[in-house]
Amino acid sequence: MQKIKQMQEKLISWYENNGRKNLPWRNLESKFCDERLRKIERAYGVYISEIMLQQTSVKVVFEKFYFPFLKKFPTLKSLALAKEDELLKAWQGLGYYSRARNLKKAAQSCVKEFGGVLPSKTKDLQKLSGIGAYTAGAIACFGYDEKVSFVDGNIRRVLSRLFALKNPKQKELENKAEFILNLKDSYAHNQALIDLGALICLPKNPKCGLCPLYDFCKGKFSPQLYPQNKKLIYENLELNLILLQNQNTFAVKKSEERLYQGLYNFVFFDDKECKKLKFLGEFKHSYTKYKISVKIYHKKTERKNATYEYKSLEELENLALSSLSLKALNFLVKLCFFR
Repeated sequence: MQKIKQMQEKLISWYENNGRKNLPWRNLESKFCDERLRKIERAYGVYISEIMLQQTSVKVVFEKFYFPFLKKFPTLKSLALAKEDELLKAWQGLGYYSRARNLKKAAQSCVKEFGGVLPSKTKDLQKLSGIGAYTAGAIACFGYDEKVSFVDGNIRRVLSRLFALKNPKQKELENKAEFILNLKDSYAHNQALIDLGALICLPKNPKCGLCPLYDFCKGKFSPQLYPQNKKLIYENLELNLILLQNQNTFAVKKSEERLYQGLYNFVFFDDKECKKLKFLGEFKHSYTKYKISVKIYHKKTERKNATYEYKSLEELENLALSSLSLKALNFLVKLCFFR
């Protein structure tokens, strides 16, 4: 146990001097004097940041999405009452829109079962839509100061190298995280592990010489072996996106498919239907396991197709478009096509 204590002390000391303590979700100000209300407010801010950060970089979340989203939906209750179009529009650009829909479902559950606030216990948090073991632990620890451990991608890498684990199962990693948890300062301990993985214990070219856990790390001489990740294989996909124009409006369709449910897309045609259309350009797009090549065509029509909705440029810019169609819109605006 003396070795664990030394490890904990070095980790906390490193965090005090090198941690990303300026991140806004680690410095959430409160209008409340009551400690309980402050924690409730802080837990909500932590929750939103954790969901956004699941598939998006810290820089992008911090600079573009976190504060505008909190301004529009400052509380769980406002999130529970949000219209889907408004919610998806606020989430536009973050991708993985099921996260936004789960936010609303979880908020509605909190209003119904927990008095409109996030619960503080991990077992209750994990009952909510879109909240797994890691997110529950982060909310409990960083929001409510609960003495709990958890494992995200960064912590997984740190623990795998620290204990020389090539193919660790999630339960094994969770046990290791609990084993080294600093009960005196769980907040700083967990933040330090996350930052260590983000800044020092990198997937490629880790900075082992700067690591506060160097003396304790069993994998420091062969960090590339721990853990051994499966390589993601992408599928190539080609799409023809059509700018179907009727006067000053353009055809879009609200998707009912799982991938883009509730979002609007421009029209897609097959190759045969595009032969006589005006080709405008193309761009690349990636989504989940797909690498997508998108070709953009233009077609004018005198009649509106009842299958689609027709929107002006102003309406399009305020519509909850899929990330692919948003990229197409930006592409076309740059060409001054709409003006």
